[in-house]
Amino acid sequence: MAERRVLELSAPVLGRHTVTDLHIESVSANESGRGWFLQTSPEYALKRALAAGVPSLYSMGPVFRAGESGARHNPEFTMLEWYRVGFSVGQLMDEVGLLLQDLGVEEPMPRLAYGELFASAFGIDPHQAAYAVLRELVAARLPDVNLPSVTGIGERADRNTCLDLLFTRFIEPGLTGFVFDYPASQSALAEVTVDGDGRTVANRFELFLDGVELANGYQELRDAEVLRGRMALDQAERAAAGRPAVEQDDRLLAAMTGGLPVCAGVALGVERLLMALSGAASIHEVMAFPADRA
Repeated sequence: MAERRVLELSAPVLGRHTVTDLHIESVSANESGRGWFLQTSPEYALKRALAAGVPSLYSMGPVFRAGESGARHNPEFTMLEWYRVGFSVGQLMDEVGLLLQDLGVEEPMPRLAYGELFASAFGIDPHQAAYAVLRELVAARLPDVNLPSVTGIGERADRNTCLDLLFTRFIEPGLTGFVFDYPASQSALAEVTVDGDGRTVANRFELFLDGVELANGYQELRDAEVLRGRMALDQAERAAAGRPAVEQDDRLLAAMTGGLPVCAGVALGVERLLMALSGAASIHEVMAFPADRA
């Protein structure tokens, strides 16, 4: 990062707000009667700094997610997240690829369109297929899944559940490379764009190495009102799913209203990367103090 003149910023671990994402639960904390959250990512803080005029920047440190444990998950883990002002998603993928090469990863990293992966595996267009088609496909290919128990939340959430089940069970195993142009329904804090076939897609990517997701990158959304609407939909989905309510982060929205520069950002799981480099089968093998020994 120093060679590329990317500034290091120490992002806060405690914050007054947290993400509204349906599938991410935060660890809450209390100090002198005030409610706080251990941050799931430094994203909000780094974007506020970018909006204040700080140039390309990065942060590496601990982040926290409630209820996440297993061979690839720990409630506390290390995240390297950086934002490049003026970059496109393509340029950021180039930079991530160079980082992996510097760390000794010699496997080629092809760029794979999400839609093409689904067309090859299932013969459908995931961007345009009706929810009924996706539901029938999950029922046929994954009879062990109790769909009524994981759907019924809302059109966006239910479509994404079906897509995620199909992706993780049939496409992700053994996958290596950058997957780009995700469904617009999975845009999160990324911009949406139109692909070469005229479909609206999320301008983002995920990086996989031997079936393990290492990184998640966005062409960053800059419109505060669009983000406000997405957060409101997140909140409605959380309510429908019986998840704890989460307030919108007004400081982030105010900063974006003031002006976030054109930028692309990526978050990389450091322990996941260490697993890939060392051949470890469990995240606990690359952590000195995983949750069961903390």
